[in-house]
Amino acid sequence: MPKEFNAARKLLAAALAVAVVAAGTSAATAAPVVTTTNAISSSFADTFADPSIIQGRDGYWYAYATSDPLVANGPFGLMHMARTKDFSSWEYLGTVFTDQTKPAWAAPGSFFWAPDIRYFGGRYVMYFTVTDTAANPGGDPAIGVATAPTPAGPWTASDGPVVAPRPDGAGGYFGTIDPALLTAADGKRYLYYGGFYGGISVTELSPDGMHAVGSPTQVTIGDRYEGSYVVYRDGWYYLMGSSMNCCAGPTTGYSVFAGRSRSPRGPFVDADGAALTDSRVGGTTVITQNGNKWIGPGHHAFITDAAGQDHIVYHAIDRGTPWLTDPFGINRRPMLIDRIDWIDGWPRTRAGLGPSEGPVPAPTTGSGLGIDSTDPGGGLLGAQREPGDALGGETAAISGAAQTRKPAPGGSLRVEADVRLGSSFTTALGGAAVVVTVSTDKVSIAAGRRTAAAPLPADFDRTQWNKLSVQVSGSTVSARLNDAGLGDVYAEAQLAVPGLKLGSAPVRWVGSAEVDNLTVRPVAPPIRRMADVPRTGKLLAGDEFDGGLGADWSWVRQDSAAVVANGKLSWPLENADLVGAANNAGLLFHTTPAGDSWIAETKLYLDTGVDDVRNYQQAGMVAYLNDSDFARLGNVSIWKTRQTEYGRELVARPSDGATSYGAAAIGRSAPTLWMRLAYHKNAAGEHVYRAGTSVDGKSWTWGASWVLPAQARIGLYAHGEFTGANPPPVATFDYLRFYESK
Repeated sequence: MPKEFNAARKLLAAALAVAVVAAGTSAATAAPVVTTTNAISSSFADTFADPSIIQGRDGYWYAYATSDPLVANGPFGLMHMARTKDFSSWEYLGTVFTDQTKPAWAAPGSFFWAPDIRYFGGRYVMYFTVTDTAANPGGDPAIGVATAPTPAGPWTASDGPVVAPRPDGAGGYFGTIDPALLTAADGKRYLYYGGFYGGISVTELSPDGMHAVGSPTQVTIGDRYEGSYVVYRDGWYYLMGSSMNCCAGPTTGYSVFAGRSRSPRGPFVDADGAALTDSRVGGTTVITQNGNKWIGPGHHAFITDAAGQDHIVYHAIDRGTPWLTDPFGINRRPMLIDRIDWIDGWPRTRAGLGPSEGPVPAPTTGSGLGIDSTDPGGGLLGAQREPGDALGGETAAISGAAQTRKPAPGGSLRVEADVRLGSSFTTALGGAAVVVTVSTDKVSIAAGRRTAAAPLPADFDRTQWNKLSVQVSGSTVSARLNDAGLGDVYAEAQLAVPGLKLGSAPVRWVGSAEVDNLTVRPVAPPIRRMADVPRTGKLLAGDEFDGGLGADWSWVRQDSAAVVANGKLSWPLENADLVGAANNAGLLFHTTPAGDSWIAETKLYLDTGVDDVRNYQQAGMVAYLNDSDFARLGNVSIWKTRQTEYGRELVARPSDGATSYGAAAIGRSAPTLWMRLAYHKNAAGEHVYRAGTSVDGKSWTWGASWVLPAQARIGLYAHGEFTGANPPPVATFDYLRFYESK
């Protein structure tokens, strides 16, 4: 037996004697419920943008962020690091690079953005954006890579980019930014990168992850997504990206949307079958702002905790304190975390509720059970520790058999560990009711007379550390082997066993392996139903346009081209705008009903074509206080895309009246589009307007909320015809109705 194998066994044997005593004394008292409150980075930083996160082999969770200053007037960093045991308290660890260790091929003054952290090949690997290279100074972004023996460094940058700058053919460069790695079931590593300028692409990497190989594939249309992250679940690859603007201070509308594919190269389509490459671009909402203090949630990462619960880690902006520096300076974007629920096959943050503001349960960390060896040779797995602790970097060796010290809980169960595998390794749950084996070529499950298996890649390296999870939840058994538990996969087997009863028995291991960070926990109860959304009740008021505009209507800057005829309001798009200093667009308002909650709805037809550039033809609804304070829901042409945009303008610098404009995306554009604005007063007396859209008038997609300081006027608009079209496109409204909100 290798010397390091024996040394690991002796180390665990020495640690176990103390740990078991500690377990015995703590078992009599229930462990305190650990909660976390957004923003989770507030104890050490005012801003911690573009976060990524990983559990290190020392049991800590490590988070990394872009190079913005941590506090107001602080220096720009070289990307930041912090760690936690329980997601409640954090320790800042400094910067990833120093001036001496940053990539030599980066131009002086280049920034380092959007780190993506991974672990494979026995080392930590970080991908990041370099905003400017020395080869073409002036703004030619590229993707860099660095490696380290520990999650805290020291980090060694490669001698060149992993994805080089991409010329756009017009003297500039596409946005080669925001990397995210995926190890897929074919054993290959894929890197996703890109943003609004040029779209998101994916390229295969060399096995060591240091070089792009082959030809890239574009997986999203331009002008819609950046900040991608990809996870594998139930046979699907889910590509998630952030949309609209990350950094507009109090009008930031960043949101995350998803599409899925059977292949890591796409095509990725949303829950309605719309592709992320379509001109009328698709995307199923993962997280968007909900009317509390957090706006612009996005640029995220995913983690899975010891109970099998997924979480989204992201940044957002407190609309009350949106700036780190002066208005129109650096945005204050702290790090947040929330639960992800998989509902009808799609990831939803808190079942659609969006960012949390108060205390919520923290991710589950640490093991809930003690460990005991049944191997007379002393092959020990670990010991009971306080919640949040793992094995502290100690490695347990198994040669023969081992089991948990006390019975595992009956019913649902999740067993997870870092493993370095021998030739064969078996995990048995519930007195062998479920047996999972990792052999030389596959991961297999046996439960009763049922079996399932998934092949391992031909070049899978068993000598390296990987993450193994075995989960029983209800009648479903799954076993997954991957790099680091970050949504990647080498193999995943699943088996449905109707009537499965796991029982309460020790978890047993048979075979040879080294094990670290072992946890045994009940599975987090899944939430399978979306949170309630606004619903219409009885009709309160409105106009069907079956006559002229009556006394309930009023104009700001009347447009005489708007005509009511044949039961419709037909309004040619004005060569005008409402954003910024222009303020020359016509607006048509209807009297709103009394009360603190209602829903306004219209049906709009606007043909903006597809694939060509028609900036910024649009029409829709508006909640309006004045020309510098409004929220605008529109069906809009944005370069070659057609999107539904819910924008917000307000005065961001009162000293000179300078305004800020930003927007959130919602749903999918269509020539005929139904729109809603749901109004209510929140507990603070603020006026909240949530947007919803539908392409059939029956199924509604509810999205972002904007908060206004007073109750707004509700009306219609049709403008943004700047292309010189003659005649201009015509927006046709069928009605404007106000319903009771149920």
